Amino acid sequence: MTNIKKIGLTALAGSLIATTAMAGSLSVSGGAKLSHTTKGGTSDPATGNNWGMQKAMTFSGGGELDNGHSVSLTHVMTVEGAQSSSLLTYDMGDAGKIMFTDGAGGLGIAGIDDLMPTAVEEPWDGLGGTKNGYVSQASSGFEYTNTSVDGVKIEIGYGTSQAANDDGGVSGTGATNSSDSVAVQYTGIEGANIFFGTGTLGGATETDVDTVGATYSMGGATFGVQSSTVDPAATAEEETLAYSVSFAVNDDLSISYGESTTELSGSVDQEIKGISIGYSMGGLSVAMHANEGDNIGNTANNYKHTELSVSFAF
Repeated sequence: MTNIKKIGLTALAGSLIATTAMAGSLSVSGGAKLSHTTKGGTSDPATGNNWGMQKAMTFSGGGELDNGHSVSLTHVMTVEGAQSSSLLTYDMGDAGKIMFTDGAGGLGIAGIDDLMPTAVEEPWDGLGGTKNGYVSQASSGFEYTNTSVDGVKIEIGYGTSQAANDDGGVSGTGATNSSDSVAVQYTGIEGANIFFGTGTLGGATETDVDTVGATYSMGGATFGVQSSTVDPAATAEEETLAYSVSFAVNDDLSISYGESTTELSGSVDQEIKGISIGYSMGGLSVAMHANEGDNIGNTANNYKHTELSVSFAF
């Protein structure tokens, strides 16, 4: 990511009472990344233009308040404006952080939805369709995070289960359920991360989600295993078991391999596997991952996704 320039922003009051007058600055960063992607399999034989370019920009800023607390703001958007998300974080030091996210997701248990080690991307990346078995939460809402206890990280999330809004706006009908979850990670054992989470995903109906897993690093190798359960109120329970291993060959080269299986009663098992390779040389980084999935969504099909990318730091 590269710092491009500083942009000064000033909000001017639109009335005689300047209650909204504020001033601040946001730094802008972006990345130079070129990729070539191929699709395959019986269900996704994509053809056409295989070349793509990273088009995301990040606007970020923040500062310290008189009470010693700090506030930070991040906006992420694409050049075309098709996707955007925002994060507003209030940091209270040892008392923890309160964050509001508008469209970014990652609340509560979603922050540990897949912690399996990988050199580049997860084995399910690019495999089309919704991946059963991976726990999630709403894309907009609040999260409280606390890391004041040595080796322990706690995340408590509350999702609105409605669409993102600009300030002063509203969305949705109010008939859908909100989401709530908690996630805990423990790194007090050298080389290990033990984690678990539980919660409820809202929407038209409620879905109970749970996950538990661990990773362990020894030398250049990191091993991981994770078990997740997604239990919708109206349909059968989905159970996913994932594992992976990554290895840092040296400071510049890393490789990884991972697999997962999702079982759904009365349906075929979803099976995913993938390999990733990442290499860096000064300001140049080259990455490749090749993934394959059978029965995505527990329906008979086959997907393949291979991506090669080159990134530049400047």
